[in-house]
Amino acid sequence: MKTAYELAMERLARSSPSIKLSARQKQALAELDARYAAKIAERELLLKGEMAKAAEQGDFEALEQLEKQLVSDRKSLQAELEEKKEQIRQGK
Repeated sequence: MKTAYELAMERLARSSPSIKLSARQKQALAELDARYAAKIAERELLLKGEMAKAAEQGDFEALEQLEKQLVSDRKSLQAELEEKKEQIRQGK
């Protein structure tokens, strides 16, 4: 008799089978992760520098805008990364 875990795993495998990735696809995904991690870090450094200047000047409105921009930039870069990863997974 199968456990509830085994039954759940079988249902999951039927509903969304796992995709086998080639070594080349795995390498491309790793390179994308590294490239986008660098882009995000670069953007954070730039905006955090500007945020520090705004905080020193007491411009809290600009500081708030920069924080929102940072969040927005992170989200857009993450979305772009996921889109490119999906293209690689699909073999495009």
